[in-house]
Amino acid sequence: MRGRKTLFPRLVIAGLKGGSGKTTLSLGLIAAWREGGFAPAPFKKGPDYIDAGWLSAAAGRPCYNLDPFLTGNDRVLTSFIQHFGDAQVAVIEGNRGLYDGMDAAGTFSTAELSKTLQSPVVLVIDCTKATRTVGAMLLGMLKFDGKVAIRGVVLNQVAGARHEKIIREVIANCCGVPVFGAIPKLRNALLTERHMGLTPFQEHPEVNAAISLAGDVVRKYVDVEGLKEVALRAAGGGLPAAGPFRQPDPPASGPVIGIIRDSAFQFYYPENFEELRARGARLWEVSALTEKRLPDVDALYIGGGFPETNSIALANNVSFRRSLRKAVESGLPVYAECGGLMYLGESLVLDNERYPMVGVFPLSFSLEGKPQAHGYTVVRAGRVNPFYARGTTLKGHEFHYSKVLGYRRREGMYFAFRMTRGQGIVDGMDGACYKNVLATYTHVHAYGTPEWANGLVRKAAAYKRRKSRLGVKA
Repeated sequence: MRGRKTLFPRLVIAGLKGGSGKTTLSLGLIAAWREGGFAPAPFKKGPDYIDAGWLSAAAGRPCYNLDPFLTGNDRVLTSFIQHFGDAQVAVIEGNRGLYDGMDAAGTFSTAELSKTLQSPVVLVIDCTKATRTVGAMLLGMLKFDGKVAIRGVVLNQVAGARHEKIIREVIANCCGVPVFGAIPKLRNALLTERHMGLTPFQEHPEVNAAISLAGDVVRKYVDVEGLKEVALRAAGGGLPAAGPFRQPDPPASGPVIGIIRDSAFQFYYPENFEELRARGARLWEVSALTEKRLPDVDALYIGGGFPETNSIALANNVSFRRSLRKAVESGLPVYAECGGLMYLGESLVLDNERYPMVGVFPLSFSLEGKPQAHGYTVVRAGRVNPFYARGTTLKGHEFHYSKVLGYRRREGMYFAFRMTRGQGIVDGMDGACYKNVLATYTHVHAYGTPEWANGLVRKAAAYKRRKSRLGVKA
C-alpha cells in the first residue's frame, strides 16, 4: 500500500450524538491497526484540540483538524490529501451527531464532511436502555440522507449477550447493514473526563496504558479486519493524488517565534506551526511552568489550555512572569488565545483564592461551573492592531468556562475585535491589545486565516530587525 499515492483508504467514525463512544472506537482502532503494522493517519472533524491530541498520541503522528467552517471545503480536502502522507489508512473521528451542523440544514456537519471526502461512515450507537429502538434510530440515519455512505455500525454500552442478540437481529431484519462489533459497558472508564471533555493526554497519568487498553477493547469486541475492508474499498474514490506532506526547514536567519507549550498551554493546531515555518519562522518551545525567564525570541505565541489546573505553578514562577512582562513593555510581539489571554491578565480566581498572572491586561478571570462560551465565532477587526489589517473578518471558535470578573481601563489598552458571532471578552468585544500584544478568546486556524501567520511572522521579523539595530536582546 505504501508509495501508491492515488490510494486513500479512509473511514469516518460517527455517532448519533456527542458522548456516544466515537473517541473510544477511533482511539482503539488506531491503536489496534498501528500495533498490527497497518499505519493509520488520524484526523478530527471540527475544532477540538483534546480528542485530536489523544488520536495523535495513539497514532504516533500529528492529528489534523478537518473543519469546513474554519477553512472551507477546498482546504479540508487539500489538507486531508497532503497529510495522509505515507499512511495506509485514515481514521477520521466525527463530532457531535452525524447530521449535526450549524443550522437546521446540517451545514458543516460530519455527514457533509464525509461527502466531501467521499468516505464511508461507521456509526457508533449508544445502546443504553434500548433494544428495538436502536434499529429505528439506525434506519432513520440511513434514510435521512442517501448520499451519506453509512457502511456499518458498532454497538456501544451493551448490557449483555441477550441485549446484543436482540439488537443484532433487529438491525439484520430492518436495516441491512453489518454490525462490526458490540462493546459492553466497561467497569472502568478508559478515558477520564473533566469540565471541557476528556482529560488532555498531556495530563493523563498513564497515557500509553489507556491507549493500549482502548486497543485491547477494540480488538476483543470489534471486527477490526471487517472495518479495514470497508476502509480499503474507499481507497480510490475519485480523490486527486498527492505526495506526502514535506516542509522545508526555515532559514537559519528567520525570526524565532517562541511557543509556550506545556501542561498549562497545549491547544495548538499543527497546521498553525506549519504555516509559521512555511513563512520562514523558526519555532522555539518554552515552558511557563519550569523556565526561569523568557528566552531571547522575536515573538511569542501562547495557545489555549488549562491555566486553571496549573494556577499554583504559574503563579509561583514569578521570575518568568516578570521577564515576560518586561519583554512586552519592550515591544515584544505576543499573540495569545483563550488560556493565553487568561495568563496575560492580572489574576485567576479559583475557589476564592487569587493567583497572580502576568498582568499585561487589567483583567481578572474566574472559572465557572458551566460553559461561558461554546461555538464558532466571527469577528471583525474594527481597529488598527498589531497583526491584522483594519476591516479583516476572521472565523474562529471559542470554548471556555472562564469569565471576566471585571476590568479597568488602562492607558494604551483597547479591544480590536467586534463580535459578529460569539461572546468575546466583554460587551461583544474581543482581541485585547496593548503595545504589540493581542489576546483573544477566539481561536483561529491558519488554513482559514492566513492573515494570522502573515501578521505574526511579519511582526517577529520587524522586532528582530529592531533588536539588531539597537544591538540588544529581548
